[in-house]
Amino acid sequence: MPLSRRKALTAIAASSYSRILGANDRVGVGFIGYGLIGAQHVYDFKRQKDADMVAMSECYQPRLDQGVAELGGRTKPYRDFRKMLDDKDVNAVVVSTPDHWHALHTMMSCAAGKDVYVEKPLTLFAKEGRWMTTVARKHNRVVQTGTQQRSGKHYQRAKQLIADGHIGKIVSVRMQSYRNIMPGFGAPPDGTPPADFDYDMWLGPAPKRAFNPKRGIYHFRWFWDYSGGQMTNLGAHHIDIMLWYLNQHGPTGTSSSGGRYALLDNGETPDVQDALFEFPNFTATCSLREASGGVRTGPGLVFYGTKGSLSVDRGGFEVVSDMKFPPENAIPRFRGAPTGGAQRQEVKPEPWTQAMKEPGSSDEQFDLHARNFLDCIKSRQRPISDVEDGHRVAVTCHLANISLRTGRKIKWDPAKEEIIGDREAAAMLERPYRKPWDGVLKSLLS
Repeated sequence: MPLSRRKALTAIAASSYSRILGANDRVGVGFIGYGLIGAQHVYDFKRQKDADMVAMSECYQPRLDQGVAELGGRTKPYRDFRKMLDDKDVNAVVVSTPDHWHALHTMMSCAAGKDVYVEKPLTLFAKEGRWMTTVARKHNRVVQTGTQQRSGKHYQRAKQLIADGHIGKIVSVRMQSYRNIMPGFGAPPDGTPPADFDYDMWLGPAPKRAFNPKRGIYHFRWFWDYSGGQMTNLGAHHIDIMLWYLNQHGPTGTSSSGGRYALLDNGETPDVQDALFEFPNFTATCSLREASGGVRTGPGLVFYGTKGSLSVDRGGFEVVSDMKFPPENAIPRFRGAPTGGAQRQEVKPEPWTQAMKEPGSSDEQFDLHARNFLDCIKSRQRPISDVEDGHRVAVTCHLANISLRTGRKIKWDPAKEEIIGDREAAAMLERPYRKPWDGVLKSLLS
């Protein structure tokens, strides 16, 4: 879009915003979903002085009651989120539902004229992210992805250090998340949904399945129908920072292996998964374990450069310098020094770069991410974790899962967003929606 036209649309949107919200610039916020992260977002937005908590939508009545009680004031309850989208007091929507609902909730909210803060992972399958971006741009909506680490001040300072070459050229990235939740969450038989749980609405576009206590209410993340397992859950946070720091749109190749080897429950997604991502000038690994915590090997995300390493997590970052010495001195010595070999030099090693350490704050990141979203609603600027960013992160995760499920390496064209030379794998970039939601999707994209 030409810059002049984009500026014009931005001005129109800002003007519309002013007419809706009035001179005090308050934002009426509605929430879809009140689960583990949904409760966190209620807390975060309640702390923003220009946010009015006007609505809550939940398909599980006890959580709806709990969420409304927490929001207080004039909050209106909705069992059906579509009625909340018709509410003119709602200017922005916070989506904290299971992964399989993120795309439709976001697109439908955008079409209803609402700005959206949507939790990660952005999508259940790769093509949803492009659809979401298209719809958001069509309606000129602000869409913030819930990768809150981008708003952490220490994450931003660490990003600048890498951009400035503080640890040299990045050649490798290591990502990991290990824990032990043996024996798992159990394997109860299928049954009847609770009377106060609208299971059909909870399923939404996902395939029709018999109700199981471990499919809904938190445990959805262990089933392929609703989630991508820990790769899209925990791995997405690390991958987001990697792509952001190194200005990458996605890998060119991905290999992943693993399976559900140890947990004794009815889950489907891997309890062990290792992925290798190939980029033009570096490689990255992501290792996930659910059945063994093992030896703690430091933060979950480490960048390795030619001068040292930078590790970062929500608790802070640390730079460790490599030592500079003649390459010949790195050759091991055994008995003697054979003639003609490399000759060691007697010099004192010195650091390649300055070591440093800085603390961080997890609470700060959530607060600042909500703040950035509200500020962008008013300015009509792109947020720090725009829908396009969330899309690229989710695609990288999905490619790892496609590799795991097909049992072979996936070659990817980040510019065209296409899998190269593998029709079976390419077919996994999209899944059908269940009726009537397939028709809703078609209307959004027409």
